[in-house]
Amino acid sequence: MTPPAPSETRQDGSARTYDVVVIGAGPGGEVLADRAARSGLSVAVVEDGPVGGACSYTACVPSKALLRPGAALASARSVQGARQSVTGPPDAEAVLARRDRFTGRGDDSGQAAWLKATGATLMRGRGRIDGERRVRVTAADGTTRTLYARHAVVLATGSEPALPDLDGIDRAGVWTSERATTADAVPGRLAVIGGGVVACEAATAWRTLGAEVTLLVRGRALLPDWEPCAGEEVARGLSGLGVRVRFGVTAVCAARDPDGAGMSVTTDDGAVLRCDELLVAVGRRPRTADLGLETVLPVPASGAARLPVDDTGRVTSVPGGWLYAVGDAGGRAQVTHLAKYQARACAAALVDRAGGRPAPSGPWQPWTTTADRTAAARAVFTQPEVASVGLTERAAREAGFTVRTAEYRTDDVAGAGLHADGYRGHAKLVVDADRQVVLGCTLTGPMATELIHTATVAIVGEIPLDRLWHAVPAFPTVSEIWLRLLEAHGL
Repeated sequence: MTPPAPSETRQDGSARTYDVVVIGAGPGGEVLADRAARSGLSVAVVEDGPVGGACSYTACVPSKALLRPGAALASARSVQGARQSVTGPPDAEAVLARRDRFTGRGDDSGQAAWLKATGATLMRGRGRIDGERRVRVTAADGTTRTLYARHAVVLATGSEPALPDLDGIDRAGVWTSERATTADAVPGRLAVIGGGVVACEAATAWRTLGAEVTLLVRGRALLPDWEPCAGEEVARGLSGLGVRVRFGVTAVCAARDPDGAGMSVTTDDGAVLRCDELLVAVGRRPRTADLGLETVLPVPASGAARLPVDDTGRVTSVPGGWLYAVGDAGGRAQVTHLAKYQARACAAALVDRAGGRPAPSGPWQPWTTTADRTAAARAVFTQPEVASVGLTERAAREAGFTVRTAEYRTDDVAGAGLHADGYRGHAKLVVDADRQVVLGCTLTGPMATELIHTATVAIVGEIPLDRLWHAVPAFPTVSEIWLRLLEAHGL
């Protein structure tokens, strides 16, 4: 269906009305605009940065491009007969060049052209809510125009790195995750503050490219909201690469040398760490500040906060049901694949509501989300890889489930030994003992990020274990871990 042309609302053309106005052209905004426009709604997308968002240029894509060469070499070195052909480290210059081919160094012309081809209208500028169903767009040259939404305004504004209260951080020229994925040269010495996904992946990538890396972790474990086995295996892997991991320390001061050539980081135990660059990777915050939410919220918003949304992305705190949020702006799982999933559901809901059709009923409504609460898959591309989906054992117990767990060393699976000499991995299954369905799964080891989707399907489908037992994995593959987990459970 061809989208209808938006109607002019003022003679000077400074205001236009669309069915849907989307603020943000990252993964969620792109998908929503595509689905809504191709279903017949007129859509305007407002973006003040590159179309494609952080994922395409400073997050998922460049980070995996930096990590993959080291992983490929490690895989080759893990097999007798192949390791003899590996004679050196990664070619850092070639790795950075390959990364730039994927990101285009921020050139969004291809993705902008794709977005326009969907039928959506792309407007460059800063979008801000200016009352109910109204968005004011300020262009780079300072000119403004107002957009009106017949049905909905959708916030797909993503997130940005959070910075800790660290003395000197505003003067030291520290790296955030955005700089860590786009740097043009390998630092000689890199210090990393953080123990989460970004910190662990960055430490892995830059260490494999030759940097001396020190990881400063405030807590006592990496990946603290995962199953303990995941953080333990990543810590072991980082140490094996030569990364120095310091637990239980907090950076309190950072200072750049007067000549700019290096810097010092002081920790709360009095130690002073010398480095060339400091990466601060302590999490991300939603980009919901300064969006004009105070013009429509009953209680004015203060600062950046996730917005409460229902299963169709509708913001529940705003009266009238016209404001939606997908991706990091909403209060759900903050990963790219689920932002796209939320966007698909949100677009379908908008199309149905715009057409006046009644909402479907029942627990499995075709355009409402559930996976972002029950089956959010996470993948970390360290050495070894770790992946998880669903609930950890602790989260399941706190949620009131009657829990049983099954664990198995992936090392003992025949296919794993064939895949890599000295394969090391761990698998843990969290089961609802009352319903006999999978609640969560965590995997560590080579190919963990590829293996996790089987658990995702089991959780989303609520497949009974005695039926899942009939999904026989091929021999000899690493996937045989699923059979071993079910046997460990007692089947």
